[in-house]
Amino acid sequence: MAEKKKVLLVDDDGAFIEIGKKALEKGGYEVLVAYNGKECMEKVNCAKPDVIVLDVMMTRLGEGFDVSRELRNSEHTKRIPIIMVTGVNETVPFKFEPDPVWLPVDEFLEKPITGERLLKEVEKRLG
Repeated sequence: MAEKKKVLLVDDDGAFIEIGKKALEKGGYEVLVAYNGKECMEKVNCAKPDVIVLDVMMTRLGEGFDVSRELRNSEHTKRIPIIMVTGVNETVPFKFEPDPVWLPVDEFLEKPITGERLLKEVEKRLG
């Protein structure tokens, strides 16, 4: 039997984690959870996820932005797809878009997002 693909959900919002986890597990993925950037980096290094779903505003306002750059700057993690899912555009007066230097993510999605949409985006990134 093939090993399940691993998705790391990184968000401090427990409700989002629950919705995302249920949808992704139903889709056949193993779901790992982290509630902040520090936990994310620890889990990435030991669990080697196939894709990361990352929030922006956790312990501090732009934490997810810093984590995405840290992931892209590491030889071990730079090829892991990152899907950023956030409500930050409701908090700040300008719109964020993926950028290879400042916001090196594969997809930038606005909250709220359904579990089905999240599953579809993960499937798209993992082929």
